[in-house]
Amino acid sequence: MKKFPLAFLCLGLAAASMLVPVAHAGRSCEAGKVTPQTVERGMLLAEKTLASLNASGEKVVLLARAGQDLSKYGLRYSHLGLAYQQPDGRGGHTWRVLHKLNECGTSESAVYRQGLGEFFLDDPWRFEAAWVAPTPEVQGKLLALLQDPTRTVAMHHKPYSIVSYAWGRKYQQSNQWAIETLAAAVEPGINSRERAQAWLQFKGYEPTVLKLGPLTRLGGRMTAANVAFDDHPNDKRYSDRIETVTVDSVFAWLQRAQLAANGKPPTLVKL
Repeated sequence: MKKFPLAFLCLGLAAASMLVPVAHAGRSCEAGKVTPQTVERGMLLAEKTLASLNASGEKVVLLARAGQDLSKYGLRYSHLGLAYQQPDGRGGHTWRVLHKLNECGTSESAVYRQGLGEFFLDDPWRFEAAWVAPTPEVQGKLLALLQDPTRTVAMHHKPYSIVSYAWGRKYQQSNQWAIETLAAAVEPGINSRERAQAWLQFKGYEPTVLKLGPLTRLGGRMTAANVAFDDHPNDKRYSDRIETVTVDSVFAWLQRAQLAANGKPPTLVKL
């Protein structure tokens, strides 16, 4: 097994801090789920991502991972975080990721601040990452928010559904929190989820439409606490149109709205 520098391991694991109690995204929370091979590959991906970010010269990016297999919906990535550079106290810098996690398949969630190592050890489906750098102006505004403990959780809503309605406020999934927080960073007047969503609509964000039949919807609601459909408008829900926030739709929107630095497509990092 490849040996990693102690400083890098600390960056990824021990140095991770939490804004709230322990939470997990996409994990079953069963003992023995993580294997040595998973840890090794997760740390390798974190190492490659760190190198990619350091070489880019960017300060803030939207960072995605493939925690679940969503290929049947035409989606590549499942989870989005806001990654940013900060001083490491030794004259250099490190990267941290702020993101929202579902608590072990429950109907609740929390916001985490982690190192890259821990971000990629969350039982991934595919060891691949992708990131998009916003424009310098947006990066500056996001960095100010990400360093403010109060503002980082201002848009957080604890009730969670993995397929929460993009324009609803009963639940909030992880990617939804990320872009609502981005909205609050860019537009100073945004102090509620309602205003954040209004700004996103004004800027042309379009959620992904998942085609989920009634059996899929019923099965999901009956077997998982973190899946709910009752926040979707009836006309859309009963016509099998589930509109939710996905990484792929966010990346496409950043390009379309000219919020991505130099119009660059996502940068891929994979083993």
